[in-house]
Amino acid sequence: MRIAGEPPRPVADAGDTKKQAGVPLRRQRDFVLLWSGAGLTLLGARAGSVAYPLLLIWSTGSASAAAVAGFAAQLPQLLVQLPAGALVDRWDRRRLMIGCSAGCAVSATSVLVAVACGQVWLAHLAVAAFVEGSLMVCYRLAERAGVRHVVPPGQLTAALAGNEARGRAAGIIGQPVGSGTFTLARWAPFGVAAVAHVCALVAVLLIRKPFQDEPVDRPRRFVPEIAEGVRWLWRQVFLRQTTLLISGSNVIFQALTLLPALVLYEEGASAATVGVIAAVSGVGGACGALCGGWFARRFRLSAMVRLGFAGWALLVPCLALTRSPLVLGMLLAGVNFAGGAINVAGGVYQVRITPDALQGRVNSVLQLIGSGANSLGVLAGGLLLDASGAAGTALGLGAAMALLALTAALSPTVRRGETAVGPFEKSVCHHESTMKKE
Repeated sequence: MRIAGEPPRPVADAGDTKKQAGVPLRRQRDFVLLWSGAGLTLLGARAGSVAYPLLLIWSTGSASAAAVAGFAAQLPQLLVQLPAGALVDRWDRRRLMIGCSAGCAVSATSVLVAVACGQVWLAHLAVAAFVEGSLMVCYRLAERAGVRHVVPPGQLTAALAGNEARGRAAGIIGQPVGSGTFTLARWAPFGVAAVAHVCALVAVLLIRKPFQDEPVDRPRRFVPEIAEGVRWLWRQVFLRQTTLLISGSNVIFQALTLLPALVLYEEGASAATVGVIAAVSGVGGACGALCGGWFARRFRLSAMVRLGFAGWALLVPCLALTRSPLVLGMLLAGVNFAGGAINVAGGVYQVRITPDALQGRVNSVLQLIGSGANSLGVLAGGLLLDASGAAGTALGLGAAMALLALTAALSPTVRRGETAVGPFEKSVCHHESTMKKE
């Protein structure tokens, strides 16, 4: 699949791909390094991110103060996505990932030193969270764009399902690691994050394959490059409207992130219990990601989206009915199961239909639409929790989710889906064959 000005892939790459086609992903050296390196940096980021609100809640007792740090961590999703996408398509993706891991390690180390010395300032935590969040945006876009060059085309669905499961697993492990080490020493989660980022840097350094086609020798202008990705996505009506719905759900989920921590704080429970809830909910997300390929082969993406929103509309209000850590975790596991499956199916669809030269920019626009308002969700969640309590917040957000579910069910574009007939995988294959003919 080519766009104007994009060179064909070298013939050698095609031969290497044929040789690898029958080799399981777990035995493909470069994919294992990419998968494990990204997993380590996600683990480090997760362990550090969970410590920011815990540090502030247990120091001040204020969900609003914790929300400020969460807002700073999520703000790059709004401010950094578009320029990061252009850089991913312009620069060497592997080198960019190496630089991002190094920067994250430095940021985590600065917080470690400050907390260990007893110099905890909200401004410093907010800046560190913003810097790490910005670098992680670039890292994830580069990895998402590069994975199709590391695995054979026939194994792309399995690779993306593995990546989604890895991200969920990083949450499962990172949350309890962050909260558990926090109970031992308040600086410890940031030490874990720094070490994980350094290990991720080494893993990516060992990868041999390039992460992109040969660059096109043409004049580069930043704003027109970004606009090219926006225009391409604007023509994909189903993808655009589905992403807008996902954006609304993500705001709601971000507003819910502080709810378990506040409930446990009010109940006098240990901060480590937050990690238990995260582990239970993360298992649901990992299972959904692992099942994503199975669902994608049997259901259209549009049907998965509608069913997912219906499930979320039922589960979110139920959070108001319990203060049990186990039940909270199980409800969130159901929420994450649907999210994991939809992310895999949607990710495969997006990667396959997007030209390589636009991968970074298109994905950055999708991430901006889908997650750009997450920072506002975290901030709104903290304010709602302080004003209405956990039960009132869950009920209000449940009503908002029900409205989104109704919109997804009634929207002609979502109902019509990515193609008029046929399951998801067939629709993608048809799209690809059509583009090859062109």
